[in-house]
Amino acid sequence: MLSYDELTSPERELWDAFPEGRRVDLRTGVPEDDRVAEGEQWGPGRTVRAAVIAALLQGANTAQPGAVACLRLAGARISGHLNLAGAQIAHALWLEDCWFEEGVDLSGASTQSIAIVGGRVPGVEAGMIRIEGRLDLRRSRLESGSASPFHRRVTALSLINAHVSGAVNLNGAEITAPEEWAVSAGGLVAEGGVYCQDGFVAHGELRFMGAQLPGGLHMRGALLERPGQRGVALALDNAVASTLDFSDGFAANGTVRLRGTRISDDLTFEGAVLNGPPDGRGPSLVALRMQAVDFDFTLARPPSGTVDLRGAQVSYLHDREHSWPDVVELDGFVYGSIKVDEAGERREAVGRRDSVANRVAWLRRSPGYSPQPYEQLASWYRKAGHDDDARRVLLAKQRHRRQTLPPAARVWGRLLDVTVGYGYRPWLAGVWLLALTLLGALSFGAHSPNPVQRGEGAPFQPLVYTLDLLIPIGGLGQRTAWSWSNDSLQGLAYLLIALGWVLTTAVIAGVTRTLQKN
Repeated sequence: MLSYDELTSPERELWDAFPEGRRVDLRTGVPEDDRVAEGEQWGPGRTVRAAVIAALLQGANTAQPGAVACLRLAGARISGHLNLAGAQIAHALWLEDCWFEEGVDLSGASTQSIAIVGGRVPGVEAGMIRIEGRLDLRRSRLESGSASPFHRRVTALSLINAHVSGAVNLNGAEITAPEEWAVSAGGLVAEGGVYCQDGFVAHGELRFMGAQLPGGLHMRGALLERPGQRGVALALDNAVASTLDFSDGFAANGTVRLRGTRISDDLTFEGAVLNGPPDGRGPSLVALRMQAVDFDFTLARPPSGTVDLRGAQVSYLHDREHSWPDVVELDGFVYGSIKVDEAGERREAVGRRDSVANRVAWLRRSPGYSPQPYEQLASWYRKAGHDDDARRVLLAKQRHRRQTLPPAARVWGRLLDVTVGYGYRPWLAGVWLLALTLLGALSFGAHSPNPVQRGEGAPFQPLVYTLDLLIPIGGLGQRTAWSWSNDSLQGLAYLLIALGWVLTTAVIAGVTRTLQKN
C-alpha cells in the first residue's frame, strides 16, 4: 500500500485531483521542454510512478460526494511498469503527452474509456480487455519493447479478443514493430469502429483477423510499411465490417489481405497505392472469397503486385483502366454491375464499343483459362441489354479456350471461328454461303455436265445446281441428275456438299444461341 507521505509533489497533486476528476498538467508551456520524445530527460518534478496511477484507478483514493473520479494527467514522465492486468477499473483514464519508461499491461482488465494521447509508450498489451467506452491512442508513438520486466514484446499494440463498446482511435499514431506485428487484434470487437487516419503510420504488420467492426475500419491516407523483403502489411482475414476505407492516399508497402472478409457496405481503394512486398514477387491485394456491396478499385496507379479476387462477390465494381496490374486472378469473381471512372466521372461502361475489348483484355490478365470470368462478364452485358457485346465476350472465351486444346482441335476451332464465329456470328455463315454459291454458279456455268440419264430431268441450271449441293436437307433435283467428267469440278461438288453441312449446322447452332441468349 502506498502512503501519502511517500508520494512526491506531482504524485500528491495527482492524488488530490483524482477524486474530483481534475486535470494535473505538468507541462512547462515551452515547446522545446515539452517534447515527448525528450521525456526521458524530465526530472522528478515531472515524474509520476506507474504504481501510483494503478493504485488510484483501483480505488486507493475514493471519490468525493457529488464528483466523478477520473485520472487526468498531462506532460508526465511515468516511471516503472503500469500493470493493470485483470483489474476492475471503474474510472476513466486520460493521459496526454506522457512519456512511459515501460509498457502498459491492460490484459484482461474491465474498464471505462482509456485515452493515451500524444504519448510515447514501449508497447500496450490489452488482450481480452473490456472497455465500456473508447480506446483513444491518437498521436501516440507505440513501439515494441518491454511488456513487463520479465519478457520482451514483439507486438507494439495487442488487442487480441478485446471488446470496445466505443471506437478505437489511432488517428495520427505511429506504431513500430519491425520484427513482427505492429498491431495484433485478432478477434477484436470494436463497436464504434477503428480509425487509423490523419497521418497514421505503421512499421510492421497490422492483424485484424476475425475482427468484428460494426463501425468499420477507416484508414484514409494511412501509410503501412512492412519491413523486410516480403510480407503482409494488413491482414483482415475473415473479418466482418460495415465499411473498409483505404482511400485518399492510403499506401501499403506490403500485401493487403482480405481473405473471407465480409463488408456489409463499402470497400474503397479510391486514390490508394498498393505497392505490394518490396521484392515485387508477392501479391498487392489478396481478396479470396471477399464479400462487399460496393467495391471501389479506382487506384492512383496500378499495383506493383498481383491482385487476387478468386471467389469474391460484390454488387458494384468501380474501376479505372489503370487500376489493374498485369496479373489479376478472376476465377469465381462475381459482380452485379461495373462502372468505370474516367476523368474523375463515373459512368456506365456498357454501350462503348471499345469497352468490350478493354474488358476482354482485363479477363486475359487472369492466368490460365477459366470459362467463369467470361461467362460472368457476358451475363452482365446481357442483363444490361447489350446482347451483341455479350456474344463478343463469349466468342473471346472460345478463342481463349482454343489455345488450351490439342493441335487438331485447334485447327477445327479456327475453322469454326473463321466460318461462323463459333456460332456467335451466324451472319458469317450467310456470307460464306453467298460466296460459295457465286463460286459454284460461275464454275459450273462455264462447263457442260453429263446427264445421269439422257432425256430425263430438268435442264441444267448452274445456280440451282450449286444451291442443291449446299443445302443438305431436301433436294432441288439437280444434284442427282448431273455428273462431271472433269475431276476438278467433281471435287468442287463434293467440297460444296461438305461445306454445306458444316455451315448449315453452324447456322442452326447460332440461331439457337441467339434465341436462348445463352
